[in-house]
Amino acid sequence: MTTSSLQVGAPTGLRGWLLDPAPASRRQAQLGGWYRAWLAFQRNPLAMTGLIIVVALVLVAIFAPWICDSDRVYHQVLEDRLQDMSWAHPFGTDEIGRDIYARVVYGSRITLTIIFLVSVIVVPVGLGIGLPAGYFGGWIDGVLMRITDIFLAFPRLILALAFAASLGPGIENAVIAISLTAWPPYARLARAETLTRRHAEFIEAAQLQGASSFRILVTQIVPLCMPSVIIRLTLDMAGIILTAAGLGFLGLGAQPPAAEWGAMVSTGRTVLLDQWWVATIPGAAIFIVSLGFNLLGDGLRDVADSRAG
Repeated sequence: MTTSSLQVGAPTGLRGWLLDPAPASRRQAQLGGWYRAWLAFQRNPLAMTGLIIVVALVLVAIFAPWICDSDRVYHQVLEDRLQDMSWAHPFGTDEIGRDIYARVVYGSRITLTIIFLVSVIVVPVGLGIGLPAGYFGGWIDGVLMRITDIFLAFPRLILALAFAASLGPGIENAVIAISLTAWPPYARLARAETLTRRHAEFIEAAQLQGASSFRILVTQIVPLCMPSVIIRLTLDMAGIILTAAGLGFLGLGAQPPAAEWGAMVSTGRTVLLDQWWVATIPGAAIFIVSLGFNLLGDGLRDVADSRAG
């Protein structure tokens, strides 16, 4: 049997290079692992649905000026107040004549801004507390984990409301309030990941070579923690969105005339029975985006579990 006959049906081109069972370089092995994870992710229709929703949210936020006129977000036409859905106003108008479609589109920018700012705060804080706790142990672990337990003892939304009420209304204060309540799970996760690896052979080899504890944590343990952290962050996005919407609903988030979905639901609740679209449309946006992040996170977790197994 010839070599060519053994390779009949084998993938060729870029796909074959990525799926090569004997990669020739570390880069090829890494890219091949990502490609296999993507193939596994594609086989999950719910995960793909979540990815489509999240990508659509990002695209809507980026291309908002091309999707609708920004003037319609704030422009008030009292003669057009509480109009039903039409070609001129696809989602109707609110109680002061503003176009709900334009406000929902531009509200996606505020939602993504909150998600991004909270993410860049909670991940470093969680890693900064969880990694030393798991690596050094002893009294450091005890002190840091007791602080974490204090924050975990309170429901996230109630604690965020308390912080937001203390800091005052505004999107910046809302981000701070949400971040102060969202970091403990990441500290717990980082600690657990560090505990399972701090006595690994590659860690001991780095210690024998004279690497500092900080260098070991940053270069050896953090890269191993990041996949779990990213999955956890994706699953937490829905909670972040709902908390931000809850703060906006109570007037503690983005302030008028900003097009924030929670605030839109709040102003529309007074006319919910007669003009249902004023509150229902932004509420549906919150639900769909939250569902998308949940489905995406579940898909990423399933892929990670299958690779670990």
